[in-house]
Amino acid sequence: MVMMHYSVLRKELIDSLNIKEDGIYVDATVGYAGDAKEILQRISKGYLYAFDQDPDAVSYSEKELKKIGSNFKIFPCNFISLKEKLEEENIKEVDGIIFDLGFSSPQIDNYERGFSFMNEGPLDMRMSKEGKSAEDIIHDYSEENLSKIFFQYGEEKLSKVIAKKIVIIRKEKDIKTTTDLVEVIKMAVGANYFYKEHPERKIFQALRIEVNDELNVLEKVLPEAIKLLKKGGRIGVITFHSLEDRIVKNIFKKYSEVDELVKGLIEIPDQYKPLIKLVNKKPILPSIDELKENSRSRSSKLRVIERI
Repeated sequence: MVMMHYSVLRKELIDSLNIKEDGIYVDATVGYAGDAKEILQRISKGYLYAFDQDPDAVSYSEKELKKIGSNFKIFPCNFISLKEKLEEENIKEVDGIIFDLGFSSPQIDNYERGFSFMNEGPLDMRMSKEGKSAEDIIHDYSEENLSKIFFQYGEEKLSKVIAKKIVIIRKEKDIKTTTDLVEVIKMAVGANYFYKEHPERKIFQALRIEVNDELNVLEKVLPEAIKLLKKGGRIGVITFHSLEDRIVKNIFKKYSEVDELVKGLIEIPDQYKPLIKLVNKKPILPSIDELKENSRSRSSKLRVIERI
């Protein structure tokens, strides 16, 4: 089966890495190999390590990358294991790392994965196809916990109203499919609010983040990734919503500034000096041409840093 996937901000991301042909690079979110192929074509004397917890994506990407070369390895796991897996390969420094935090078009368009609120499918949303699903969360979480994740991860102002309705409905019948859940959301908020504000988008985002623990993983791994870079090495991160972007922005800010403890000293000890510099002060956004070609790129932002 041919998998169609459009890599957002691909040229900007690849250009930002300043790729060296003998460099070691990491694609922390290989997906369907759109970015990985571009890197592998440029590193005939180097090596690419990649990560993805989606077995479909890993299988597809391995076949595609083998068409280019054999100087790569894909780890079939979440990038939470990035540092550990590289250490197992005796890799202590790398020349560049990319994180494309969006999920791929094949994942969205495969209704059986449950990511789309526009088409009927099981309430799944698991990237790895293992562990708790969105259906488990809808049926097992308390009203308070549902409301909390809808508000924190979906920034939905009617999170309490929606959580309350879910708890009422699940006592009467199972909420098993994406369309079941959309209908409950609509009942909870009323048609006017539903069609004007589209809360289903926010609720599905919140569930996906909770199912895959996306924000906690990002917050843990990004500082580790910074410390893995060689001097002059770069990290590029593409985010797709404000919660991800805020984490990336804050971590990059923290590691690009002098530690508050020693600001004002004439001579700053090395351990308190910035580890990185911001390559772009403001995020890089998709061009008008890209927005026309792929509407799913509209919320994407690219931030790039360099180890100093």
